Amino acid sequence: MSIQKPLQALTKRATPAQSLQHRPRIWQPQRCLATVSNGNFVPPVTQDNTSSKGPTAMVFMNMGGPATTDEVGGFLSRLFADADLIPLGPLQNYLGPLISRRRTPKIKKQYANIGGGSPIRKWSEYQASEMCKILDKTNPETAPHKPYVAFRYANPLTEDMYAQLLEDGFGKGRGGRAVAFTQYPQYSCSTTGSSLNELWKLRQRLESPSRNNSLDAAQAEGSIKWSVIDRWPTHPGLVEAFAENINATLQTYPEEIRDSVVILYSAHSLPMSVVNRGDPYPAEVAATVWAVQQRLGFRNPYRLCWQSQVGPSAWLGAQTSDTVNNFVKKGQKDLLLVPIAFTSDHIETLFEIDQEVIHEANELGADGRTRRAESLNGSPTFISALASLAGAHLRNNEVCSRQMGLRCPGCKSERCLEQKRFFMGQGEQANNAVTL
Repeated sequence: MSIQKPLQALTKRATPAQSLQHRPRIWQPQRCLATVSNGNFVPPVTQDNTSSKGPTAMVFMNMGGPATTDEVGGFLSRLFADADLIPLGPLQNYLGPLISRRRTPKIKKQYANIGGGSPIRKWSEYQASEMCKILDKTNPETAPHKPYVAFRYANPLTEDMYAQLLEDGFGKGRGGRAVAFTQYPQYSCSTTGSSLNELWKLRQRLESPSRNNSLDAAQAEGSIKWSVIDRWPTHPGLVEAFAENINATLQTYPEEIRDSVVILYSAHSLPMSVVNRGDPYPAEVAATVWAVQQRLGFRNPYRLCWQSQVGPSAWLGAQTSDTVNNFVKKGQKDLLLVPIAFTSDHIETLFEIDQEVIHEANELGADGRTRRAESLNGSPTFISALASLAGAHLRNNEVCSRQMGLRCPGCKSERCLEQKRFFMGQGEQANNAVTL
């Protein structure tokens, strides 16, 4: 299948969905070269004579997952230490390590049951690499495009990615452009926001002269120029990729009942304390669901539910497991689960949905009629969508979406505000940026 054809066709029929995209802020980048002490220009990495604005680092940001069971402890420690993701209040430094230690043996068994580790790194590296191959052809002016992966809680960690950027010739007097490309299509302060906070912290520590006294003037001037793809919940290519996988699974049901299958879109839940603060994630997930249903022609009844609640505090519901069980008990066994907020398989799909939710449904009498749509993983349509989104971002000199400058209405985090001011201020229209 041609990876261009689905997107070309979708572009013609998805104008309403495209109108839902957040208008980007525009960046007029300077030549990504820095003057060193002898007055000569030094190109970063491997700029060639076909690229006028390259090279470009394309950094995929995600939560990550332990690649082996030995990495589970460290992964959980970092996860429960992050108040952006799991707010535990003033006792975070005490409760976080305690919870992670208690959960490590159980979570190790879960990863052992899905093959000994999460495949998210494999898929992220594959998706980033394949996207960059396309970008080298479609966006030669910013080539070569070099893929990087930055995980928040697992290897490769954001700090390791940043060190690799510097080693590869970006920054420290050599300039270069990097795009922080969130792999959470729907923005949340707990996910994309946390990843950007970490990226900003490292940038300040490594490349800001106010924080790093060892930098000379040339190195400070030639720091990495960052832009951000911070959300893309209704991008036509994303919608098409989800629709393809849903249709493929619907085909496994008998034709006479196919339109009666209830589609259950499942997304990672959030603590209600985060939701009530005004986090945009629930609305953006709902926007993705609506766009996919529109693409499918609203043939099937559907619901949005939420999974992966942790701890005793209130989380956004209804929970996926409860929703499935209630449907099966009422006689609705034909259910199709769709992981709508994930761009590849990991523990939430391979264990929580496949081995817990669906297994329990079968024990209640679903008889194999409750199924899951394949995750996006290596979908050519999805990878083409990533390239389309990133290519437009580069061609249009975008900094980030205009929406990114607004904190949650109830947010009081100064770190979040400073992070937004930094990324919003990377463009020529920095004085017009709204950061509140």
